[in-house]
Amino acid sequence: MRTSGTLKEDRLFFPLFVPASRPQLIEKAQAAKPTCVIADLEDAVAPDEKDAARQALASLEVSDKVPLCVRINAVTTPWFAEDLDLVSAIAREGRCAGLVLPKAEDPAQVNALRSALPSGTACFGLVETALGVARVRDLAPLFDRLFFGSLDYAADLGCAHTPPALAHARSEIVLASRIADKPGPVDGVTADTRDIDLIRSDAAYAAELGFKGKLLIHPAQLSPAKAGFRPGDDEIAWADRVLSAIGNGGVAKVDGKMVDAPVIAKAKAVLERASETAEE
Repeated sequence: MRTSGTLKEDRLFFPLFVPASRPQLIEKAQAAKPTCVIADLEDAVAPDEKDAARQALASLEVSDKVPLCVRINAVTTPWFAEDLDLVSAIAREGRCAGLVLPKAEDPAQVNALRSALPSGTACFGLVETALGVARVRDLAPLFDRLFFGSLDYAADLGCAHTPPALAHARSEIVLASRIADKPGPVDGVTADTRDIDLIRSDAAYAAELGFKGKLLIHPAQLSPAKAGFRPGDDEIAWADRVLSAIGNGGVAKVDGKMVDAPVIAKAKAVLERASETAEE
C-alpha cells in the first residue's frame, strides 16, 4: 500500500466513501483514482451489520493502487472501541493508511485516539456538530486534516443546508486549519450524485472559501469536483504572465498592475492547482 505520507501532503484531497459492508466496491472505487478510499463503518452501515462489516474489513486484501482509510463510529457509540481495535490492527499490517473520526469534538479524546494508532497512521477529523465547530481551533492541531460534515452540521444546528447558512462554519474550519498550519480542509459531500453541474459549482464555491478538496460518495463525482477546483483558463494565463514577468526576482507590472510577493504567491498557487486538477 502507498504510505500514509501521501495523505499528509498539502495537496488537493478528494476522498471517496464506500460502505464497509460492501468491500467488493472498494476496488471499483480505487479504479476511479480518488486521493483515498474511505471504507465507512458509520453512517453507511446499519447497526445490525456493524460486526459483519468489521469482519469483512479485517479479512480484506488491499490493493496498493490507492490508500485505504476507515471511518469509524463516533467515540460515544457502542461500536467505537472495536472499530478502533480493527483499524489499529490492519494499520500495523500495512493495510490501512488512515482513520476518519466522525463527530470530532473533544481534544482529549483525539489525543487518546492517536496514541492507540500505529505511528504514521493518518488521522482526519470530521467536524460536523455545533460543538465541533465551536472547538475547531483546538481540534485542528491534533489532526492531519479536517473534513467538514455539512449535512450533519446543518441537522445539528437546525439550519438550512445552503451556502449562506453554512458560510460561518466553513470559514471557521478554513481559518482554524490555517492557524494550525495544516493542509486546507476538505468540504462536505454533495448528496445528489447525478447533477454534475451542482457538484462542480459546490466544489468551486468550496475552493473560493479556501477548502482544498471535497468529500465524494460516488466515483462519477470525482471529475466534476476536480473541475470545480480547477482555475479558469484566463486565471491560468494570468499566472503564467506573472511568473514570466518576474523572471528571477524583482518587481514588474502585469496587465498594468504591480506584481509583488502576494501576487507571485497567488500565481504559483494557481498553477499548482491547475496541475493537480489536470485531466489525465
